[in-house]
Amino acid sequence: MPIEITVPQLGESIVEATVGRWRKREGDAVTAGEPLVELETDKVNIEVTAPGDGALTSILKREGETVGVNETLAQMSAGQAETPASAQLTAQPVTAATAGSNGATTTAKAPAPVAADIATSEPEPADGARATPLARRIAAERQIDLQAVNGTGAGGKVTQDDVEAYLVGHTASATAAPSAPAAPSITPAPAPGPARTAAPQTPTPLAPPMPSAPLVIGAQREERVRMSRRRQTIAKRLVEAQHSAAMLTTFNEIDMSAVMEVRKRRRDLFKERYGVSLGYMSFFTKAVVGALKAFPRLNAEIQGDEMVLKRYYDIGIAVGVEEGLVVPVLRDADRLSFAEIERQIAVYAERARKNQLSLEEIRGGTFTISNGGTYGSLLSTPILNGPQVGILGMHKIQERPIAVNGAVVIHPMMYVALSYDHRIVDGTEAVRFLVRIKELVEDPESLLLEG
Repeated sequence: MPIEITVPQLGESIVEATVGRWRKREGDAVTAGEPLVELETDKVNIEVTAPGDGALTSILKREGETVGVNETLAQMSAGQAETPASAQLTAQPVTAATAGSNGATTTAKAPAPVAADIATSEPEPADGARATPLARRIAAERQIDLQAVNGTGAGGKVTQDDVEAYLVGHTASATAAPSAPAAPSITPAPAPGPARTAAPQTPTPLAPPMPSAPLVIGAQREERVRMSRRRQTIAKRLVEAQHSAAMLTTFNEIDMSAVMEVRKRRRDLFKERYGVSLGYMSFFTKAVVGALKAFPRLNAEIQGDEMVLKRYYDIGIAVGVEEGLVVPVLRDADRLSFAEIERQIAVYAERARKNQLSLEEIRGGTFTISNGGTYGSLLSTPILNGPQVGILGMHKIQERPIAVNGAVVIHPMMYVALSYDHRIVDGTEAVRFLVRIKELVEDPESLLLEG
């Protein structure tokens, strides 16, 4: 009996996923706990592992397909993987010993070896090309003759890697083929006769070469790439935030001189004592908590006709990854020290890059901080992370001339932006909230009192 590989429970409120990259191909040997395939959800990616040792016999759901909980992804056989067909082809028929259901040993004549073929859910094509379904699909899309592809799979079966290798080699040979050299021009010798002086002739000016359209060999000028489920969800929620909230943004600037001076004095000692660098995010997280305590409606959400004012401070920290932003949450940030904040952010960033964040780590959040300055952004308007009603945007620190006590001086300045839901947050409240953050960051000692 084949063993079915099914979609596991995906977490709270997640009922479907998109099949991502298959780690194994049909016919591959697998061991218990070995990752077989990635499932993409709108929050995190999940690896589905093999329940035991055996071989992956058939893949039923291809990359890009949408699947639900408990739906069958693939089938595998239990026990050791079958001997590769290439080895069987060189072996002679032997008498194999097999164990019966009662435990007695019986002997059976093994049939003459033939090229093995792993059963798939799709019929073999009429042209007789032995290929996996995924290889046939890619070949059809790229208009590749499978008969010309050298198969390295079991029994000479053409795999996805074989098709891609053929495509790369074919493209490279087409691009590297030199053009035939032009034949040299030969001027015929003059006919014999009495010597005479030829009249000078004015050379005919050459016409400028006609511009030609660019020639693209072996390369596509357009490419269609499927949006990941996470990217689709990000797009959907950003549009929803624009349509469902009365979103406005207010701006201010912060003199970062005091924070930079503290970091310079304490950086080495802090790293030595806590094993993590002292960054800017801990200062801004503490400042946000202090401002939220002073203006609690920025830490609320709307549910129907009611405002839910939250007396806890779960601060989301936006982390950039390849597929977009993810927002892991610092739980009870008001109770965390500077070192605990920096250490937790470092862990989240590393787990986000490896796509290892859990659902619990990105669930909820009462307010969000996004640091576009990491990528060089000077000014932007962050979009609300619903159902939250406030988000702070940090930006690049840049030296600028400012007026201090009637004199023009150059200080490291940062623009900050607060986007808020005007349905429950008034404009004056939002402005004062951002001013409070400015005051706390420009006077780092006050953050200790607020904490």
